[in-house]
Amino acid sequence: MSKIIILPGIVDAHVHLRDPGQTYKEDFFTGTSAALAGGITSVFDMPNNLVPILDIDKLNEKVKIAEKKAVCDWGLYFGTDGNNTDEFPLVYKYVIGLKLYLSDTTGGLIISDKDIVEKIFQSWPKNKVIVIHAEEEKIDLVIKCAQKYGNKIHITHVNTKEMLKKIILAKNLKIKITCDTTPHYLFLTVHHLEKLQGFSQVKPPLAQKSDQKYLWDNISHIDCIVTDHAPHTKEEKALKETPYGLPGLETMVPLLLTAVKENKLTVPEVIRLTCTGPQKIFGIKATEGTYTEVDIDEKFRIDGAGLRTKCKWSPFNGWNVYGKVKNVFIRSEKVFDGRNILVNPGSGKNVMMLE
Repeated sequence: MSKIIILPGIVDAHVHLRDPGQTYKEDFFTGTSAALAGGITSVFDMPNNLVPILDIDKLNEKVKIAEKKAVCDWGLYFGTDGNNTDEFPLVYKYVIGLKLYLSDTTGGLIISDKDIVEKIFQSWPKNKVIVIHAEEEKIDLVIKCAQKYGNKIHITHVNTKEMLKKIILAKNLKIKITCDTTPHYLFLTVHHLEKLQGFSQVKPPLAQKSDQKYLWDNISHIDCIVTDHAPHTKEEKALKETPYGLPGLETMVPLLLTAVKENKLTVPEVIRLTCTGPQKIFGIKATEGTYTEVDIDEKFRIDGAGLRTKCKWSPFNGWNVYGKVKNVFIRSEKVFDGRNILVNPGSGKNVMMLE
Protein backbone atom coordinates (compact mmCIF):
# COMPACT_ATOMS: atom_id res chain seq x y z
CA MET A 1 0.00 0.00 0.00
CA SER A 2 1.13 3.53 -0.69
CA LYS A 3 -0.48 6.91 -0.28
CA ILE A 4 1.23 9.87 -1.93
CA ILE A 5 0.50 13.25 -0.38
CA ILE A 6 1.60 16.64 -1.68
CA LEU A 7 3.29 19.07 0.71
CA PRO A 8 3.75 22.61 -0.67
CA GLY A 9 7.27 24.07 -0.50
CA ILE A 10 8.66 23.21 2.93
CA VAL A 11 10.69 25.95 4.61
CA ASP A 12 13.28 25.26 7.31
CA ALA A 13 13.77 28.68 8.87
CA HIS A 14 16.70 27.70 11.11
CA VAL A 15 19.82 25.89 9.91
CA HIS A 16 23.57 26.13 10.50
CA LEU A 17 25.29 25.00 7.30
CA ARG A 18 28.78 25.86 8.67
CA ASP A 19 29.83 27.55 5.43
CA PRO A 20 32.15 29.44 5.42
CA GLY A 21 34.53 28.44 8.18
CA GLN A 22 33.75 24.86 9.19
CA THR A 23 33.04 23.06 5.96
CA TYR A 24 34.38 19.79 7.37
CA LYS A 25 31.07 19.67 9.30
CA GLU A 26 28.76 20.80 6.45
CA ASP A 27 28.65 23.17 3.49
CA PHE A 28 26.01 24.77 1.31
CA PHE A 29 26.02 21.85 -1.16
CA THR A 30 25.83 18.99 1.34
CA GLY A 31 23.42 20.87 3.60
CA THR A 32 21.00 21.81 0.84
CA SER A 33 21.30 18.29 -0.59
CA ALA A 34 20.27 16.96 2.82
CA ALA A 35 17.37 19.43 2.77
CA LEU A 36 16.10 18.10 -0.56
CA ALA A 37 16.47 14.50 0.63
CA GLY A 38 14.35 15.52 3.61
CA GLY A 39 11.69 17.10 1.39
CA ILE A 40 12.68 20.68 2.26
CA THR A 41 12.76 23.26 -0.54
CA SER A 42 14.11 26.35 1.30
CA VAL A 43 16.55 26.81 4.19
CA PHE A 44 17.41 29.96 6.14
CA ASP A 45 20.99 29.94 7.42
CA MET A 46 22.12 31.44 10.72
CA PRO A 47 24.95 34.02 11.03
CA ASN A 48 27.07 32.47 13.80
CA ASN A 49 29.75 31.17 11.46
CA LEU A 50 33.34 30.80 12.65
CA VAL A 51 33.70 34.42 11.55
CA PRO A 52 30.18 35.77 12.26
CA ILE A 53 28.18 37.62 9.61
CA LEU A 54 28.27 41.11 11.14
CA ASP A 55 28.93 43.40 8.17
CA ILE A 56 27.90 43.73 4.55
CA ASP A 57 31.23 42.41 3.24
CA LYS A 58 30.93 39.15 5.19
CA LEU A 59 27.31 38.89 4.08
CA ASN A 60 28.29 39.31 0.43
CA GLU A 61 31.00 36.64 0.80
CA LYS A 62 28.43 34.20 2.15
CA VAL A 63 25.91 35.07 -0.56
CA LYS A 64 28.51 34.23 -3.23
CA ILE A 65 29.21 30.85 -1.60
CA ALA A 66 25.52 29.96 -1.44
CA GLU A 67 25.01 31.09 -5.05
CA LYS A 68 27.71 28.64 -6.18
CA LYS A 69 26.77 25.63 -4.04
CA ALA A 70 23.09 25.53 -3.04
CA VAL A 71 20.70 23.05 -4.67
CA CYS A 72 17.59 24.25 -2.84
CA ASP A 73 16.40 27.81 -2.24
CA TRP A 74 17.97 29.69 0.64
CA GLY A 75 18.02 32.84 2.71
CA LEU A 76 20.52 34.32 5.16
CA TYR A 77 20.26 35.96 8.56
CA PHE A 78 22.38 38.88 9.70
CA GLY A 79 24.06 38.75 13.11
CA THR A 80 24.74 41.37 15.74
CA ASP A 81 27.15 41.83 18.62
CA GLY A 82 25.54 45.17 19.48
CA ASN A 83 28.36 47.15 17.88
CA ASN A 84 27.26 46.91 14.25
CA THR A 85 23.91 48.72 14.18
CA ASP A 86 25.33 51.10 11.56
CA GLU A 87 25.33 48.12 9.17
CA PHE A 88 21.58 47.52 9.56
CA PRO A 89 20.44 50.02 6.87
CA LEU A 90 22.91 48.46 4.41
CA VAL A 91 21.82 44.85 4.81
CA TYR A 92 18.21 44.56 5.94
CA LYS A 93 16.72 44.33 2.44
CA TYR A 94 18.93 41.37 1.59
CA VAL A 95 18.43 39.16 4.64
CA ILE A 96 15.59 37.10 6.09
CA GLY A 97 15.96 38.78 9.45
CA LEU A 98 18.29 39.63 12.32
CA LYS A 99 19.49 36.93 14.74
CA LEU A 100 19.90 38.02 18.34
CA TYR A 101 21.58 35.74 20.89
CA LEU A 102 20.73 36.46 24.52
CA SER A 103 21.70 33.05 25.89
CA ASP A 104 24.92 31.07 25.67
CA THR A 105 25.36 29.17 22.43
CA THR A 106 27.86 28.41 19.66
CA GLY A 107 29.53 31.45 18.09
CA GLY A 108 30.21 33.92 20.91
CA LEU A 109 27.55 36.47 19.90
CA ILE A 110 25.76 36.50 23.26
CA ILE A 111 24.54 39.94 24.41
CA SER A 112 23.71 40.45 28.07
CA ASP A 113 23.52 44.25 28.39
CA LYS A 114 19.91 45.50 28.47
CA ASP A 115 20.83 48.90 26.99
CA ILE A 116 22.52 47.24 24.01
CA VAL A 117 19.46 45.06 23.44
CA GLU A 118 17.25 48.17 23.44
CA LYS A 119 19.61 49.89 20.98
CA ILE A 120 19.32 46.90 18.64
CA PHE A 121 15.52 46.97 18.81
CA GLN A 122 15.49 50.70 18.08
CA SER A 123 17.89 50.33 15.14
CA TRP A 124 16.45 47.31 13.33
CA PRO A 125 13.62 48.05 10.82
CA LYS A 126 10.17 47.37 12.27
CA ASN A 127 9.00 45.45 9.19
CA LYS A 128 11.79 42.86 9.50
CA VAL A 129 11.81 40.03 12.02
CA ILE A 130 14.28 39.72 14.89
CA VAL A 131 14.82 36.02 15.58
CA ILE A 132 15.86 35.51 19.16
CA HIS A 133 17.64 32.80 21.13
CA ALA A 134 16.41 33.63 24.63
CA GLU A 135 16.19 31.16 27.49
CA GLU A 136 14.58 31.51 30.91
CA GLU A 137 14.28 35.10 32.18
CA LYS A 138 15.86 36.59 29.02
CA ILE A 139 12.57 36.13 27.20
CA ASP A 140 10.94 38.70 29.50
CA LEU A 141 13.39 41.36 28.29
CA VAL A 142 12.74 40.85 24.59
CA ILE A 143 8.97 40.74 25.06
CA LYS A 144 9.17 44.09 26.88
CA CYS A 145 11.35 45.53 24.10
CA ALA A 146 8.95 44.31 21.41
CA GLN A 147 6.08 45.90 23.29
CA LYS A 148 7.99 49.15 23.78
CA TYR A 149 9.42 49.57 20.26
CA GLY A 150 6.92 47.69 18.09
CA ASN A 151 9.36 45.21 16.55
CA LYS A 152 8.34 41.85 15.13
CA ILE A 153 10.08 39.17 17.18
CA HIS A 154 10.33 35.43 16.70
CA ILE A 155 11.41 33.22 19.60
CA THR A 156 13.23 30.22 18.21
CA HIS A 157 13.62 26.66 19.53
CA VAL A 158 11.06 26.86 22.34
CA ASN A 159 11.68 23.88 24.62
CA THR A 160 9.78 24.41 27.89
CA LYS A 161 6.27 24.93 29.20
CA GLU A 162 7.32 28.13 30.96
CA MET A 163 8.71 29.68 27.77
CA LEU A 164 5.67 28.85 25.66
CA LYS A 165 3.30 30.12 28.37
CA LYS A 166 5.05 33.51 28.30
CA ILE A 167 4.80 33.64 24.50
CA ILE A 168 1.08 32.80 24.57
CA LEU A 169 0.52 35.55 27.14
CA ALA A 170 2.42 38.04 24.94
CA LYS A 171 0.33 37.02 21.92
CA ASN A 172 -2.82 37.67 23.93
CA LEU A 173 -1.49 41.19 24.61
CA LYS A 174 -1.22 41.71 20.81
CA ILE A 175 2.58 41.93 20.91
CA LYS A 176 4.10 41.09 17.50
CA ILE A 177 5.56 37.75 18.57
CA THR A 178 5.80 34.34 16.93
CA CYS A 179 7.69 31.19 17.87
CA ASP A 180 8.95 27.83 16.73
CA THR A 181 10.05 24.56 18.20
CA THR A 182 12.03 21.64 16.78
CA PRO A 183 11.53 17.90 16.32
CA HIS A 184 14.12 17.16 19.00
CA TYR A 185 12.00 18.92 21.62
CA LEU A 186 8.84 17.23 20.35
CA PHE A 187 10.32 13.72 20.22
CA LEU A 188 13.24 13.65 22.71
CA THR A 189 13.43 14.51 26.43
CA VAL A 190 15.98 14.39 29.25
CA HIS A 191 15.21 10.67 29.43
CA HIS A 192 17.19 10.19 26.20
CA LEU A 193 20.34 11.81 27.62
CA GLU A 194 21.78 8.64 29.14
CA LYS A 195 21.49 6.64 25.94
CA LEU A 196 22.57 9.38 23.53
CA GLN A 197 25.23 11.03 25.73
CA GLY A 198 26.99 13.83 23.79
CA PHE A 199 24.85 13.12 20.74
CA SER A 200 21.91 14.69 22.62
CA GLN A 201 23.71 17.85 23.74
CA VAL A 202 21.88 20.85 22.31
CA LYS A 203 21.04 24.45 23.24
CA PRO A 204 18.48 24.99 24.66
CA PRO A 205 18.74 21.56 26.34
CA LEU A 206 16.28 18.70 26.04
CA ALA A 207 13.51 19.24 28.56
CA GLN A 208 11.15 17.20 30.74
CA LYS A 209 8.29 15.02 29.53
CA SER A 210 5.87 17.54 31.06
CA ASP A 211 7.41 20.28 28.90
CA GLN A 212 7.12 18.12 25.81
CA LYS A 213 3.48 17.33 26.58
CA TYR A 214 2.74 21.06 26.93
CA LEU A 215 4.31 21.73 23.51
CA TRP A 216 2.13 19.06 21.90
CA ASP A 217 -1.00 20.18 23.76
CA ASN A 218 -0.42 23.77 22.60
CA ILE A 219 0.87 23.11 19.10
CA SER A 220 -1.75 25.56 17.76
CA HIS A 221 0.18 28.38 19.48
CA ILE A 222 3.46 27.37 17.79
CA ASP A 223 3.86 29.19 14.47
CA CYS A 224 6.34 26.90 12.75
CA ILE A 225 8.67 23.96 13.24
CA VAL A 226 12.36 24.22 12.32
CA THR A 227 15.20 21.71 12.44
CA ASP A 228 17.92 23.88 14.00
CA HIS A 229 20.17 21.63 11.90
CA ALA A 230 23.55 22.09 13.60
CA PRO A 231 25.91 19.28 12.57
CA HIS A 232 29.16 18.31 14.28
CA THR A 233 31.37 15.32 13.53
CA LYS A 234 30.95 12.05 15.43
CA GLU A 235 34.42 12.59 16.88
CA GLU A 236 33.44 16.02 18.24
CA LYS A 237 30.21 14.72 19.75
CA ALA A 238 32.10 11.90 21.49
CA LEU A 239 34.33 14.37 23.36
CA LYS A 240 33.82 15.04 27.06
CA GLU A 241 33.31 18.76 26.26
CA THR A 242 31.01 18.15 23.32
CA PRO A 243 29.78 21.03 21.13
CA TYR A 244 26.05 21.77 21.14
CA GLY A 245 23.92 20.86 18.15
CA LEU A 246 22.12 18.09 16.27
CA PRO A 247 21.49 17.38 12.57
CA GLY A 248 17.84 17.33 11.50
CA LEU A 249 17.24 18.21 7.85
CA GLU A 250 16.49 14.65 6.72
CA THR A 251 14.37 13.58 9.68
CA MET A 252 11.91 16.44 10.32
CA VAL A 253 9.30 15.55 7.69
CA PRO A 254 9.11 11.81 8.47
CA LEU A 255 8.95 12.49 12.21
CA LEU A 256 6.06 14.92 11.72
CA LEU A 257 4.24 12.54 9.39
CA THR A 258 4.73 9.76 11.93
CA ALA A 259 3.00 12.08 14.40
CA VAL A 260 0.16 12.31 11.85
CA LYS A 261 -0.04 8.51 11.85
CA GLU A 262 -0.22 8.63 15.66
CA ASN A 263 -3.02 11.25 15.54
CA LYS A 264 -0.88 13.92 17.21
CA LEU A 265 -1.01 16.13 14.09
CA THR A 266 -3.01 16.45 10.89
CA VAL A 267 -1.55 16.96 7.42
CA PRO A 268 -2.97 20.53 7.29
CA GLU A 269 -1.17 21.23 10.58
CA VAL A 270 2.09 19.93 9.12
CA ILE A 271 1.61 22.27 6.15
CA ARG A 272 0.95 25.21 8.48
CA LEU A 273 3.99 24.43 10.63
CA THR A 274 6.46 23.82 7.80
CA CYS A 275 5.20 25.93 4.90
CA THR A 276 2.53 28.60 5.31
CA GLY A 277 3.63 29.42 8.87
CA PRO A 278 7.23 30.37 8.04
CA GLN A 279 6.11 32.11 4.83
CA LYS A 280 3.79 34.32 6.90
CA ILE A 281 6.37 35.03 9.62
CA PHE A 282 9.12 36.08 7.21
CA GLY A 283 6.98 37.60 4.46
CA ILE A 284 8.07 35.07 1.85
CA LYS A 285 5.75 34.30 -1.06
CA ALA A 286 4.96 30.74 -2.10
CA THR A 287 6.96 29.68 -5.15
CA GLU A 288 4.81 28.29 -7.96
CA GLY A 289 5.54 24.68 -8.89
CA THR A 290 7.42 24.01 -5.64
CA TYR A 291 6.26 20.97 -3.66
CA THR A 292 7.23 17.61 -2.20
CA GLU A 293 5.63 14.22 -2.87
CA VAL A 294 5.73 11.93 0.15
CA ASP A 295 4.44 8.39 0.66
CA ILE A 296 2.85 8.77 4.07
CA ASP A 297 2.22 5.01 4.29
CA GLU A 298 5.81 3.94 3.61
CA LYS A 299 7.57 2.93 6.81
CA PHE A 300 11.36 2.97 7.02
CA ARG A 301 14.17 3.02 9.54
CA ILE A 302 16.30 6.13 9.97
CA ASP A 303 19.91 5.27 9.13
CA GLY A 304 22.29 7.96 10.35
CA ALA A 305 25.22 6.60 8.36
CA GLY A 306 23.21 6.84 5.14
CA LEU A 307 22.26 10.49 5.49
CA ARG A 308 23.51 13.15 3.06
CA THR A 309 24.62 15.50 5.82
CA LYS A 310 28.40 15.36 6.24
CA CYS A 311 28.16 14.38 9.90
CA LYS A 312 26.56 10.99 9.07
CA TRP A 313 24.64 10.54 12.32
CA SER A 314 21.24 11.28 13.80
CA PRO A 315 19.84 11.28 17.35
CA PHE A 316 16.92 9.40 15.78
CA ASN A 317 19.12 6.63 14.34
CA GLY A 318 17.21 3.34 14.26
CA TRP A 319 13.78 4.92 14.72
CA ASN A 320 10.99 3.49 12.57
CA VAL A 321 9.10 6.33 10.89
CA TYR A 322 6.53 6.98 8.17
CA GLY A 323 6.75 9.38 5.26
CA LYS A 324 9.28 8.53 2.57
CA VAL A 325 10.17 11.48 0.34
CA LYS A 326 9.58 10.38 -3.26
CA ASN A 327 10.01 13.52 -5.37
CA VAL A 328 10.82 17.18 -4.80
CA PHE A 329 10.03 19.94 -7.31
CA ILE A 330 11.22 23.55 -7.29
CA ARG A 331 9.68 25.90 -9.88
CA SER A 332 8.25 22.82 -11.66
CA GLU A 333 11.70 21.22 -12.06
CA LYS A 334 12.24 17.84 -10.40
CA VAL A 335 15.28 18.33 -8.16
CA PHE A 336 15.19 15.07 -6.16
CA ASP A 337 13.73 11.70 -7.16
CA GLY A 338 13.86 9.88 -3.84
CA ARG A 339 17.41 8.69 -4.46
CA ASN A 340 19.40 11.30 -6.36
CA ILE A 341 19.90 15.05 -6.48
CA LEU A 342 18.99 15.96 -10.07
CA VAL A 343 20.33 19.53 -10.28
CA ASN A 344 23.75 21.13 -10.24
CA PRO A 345 25.28 23.16 -7.41
CA GLY A 346 24.12 26.74 -7.69
CA SER A 347 20.61 25.92 -8.90
CA GLY A 348 19.07 27.06 -5.60
CA LYS A 349 17.92 30.68 -5.49
CA ASN A 350 18.12 33.38 -2.84
CA VAL A 351 14.52 33.78 -1.61
CA MET A 352 15.13 37.50 -1.08
CA MET A 353 15.65 37.85 -4.83
CA LEU A 354 12.55 35.91 -5.92
CA GLU A 355 9.44 37.77 -7.05
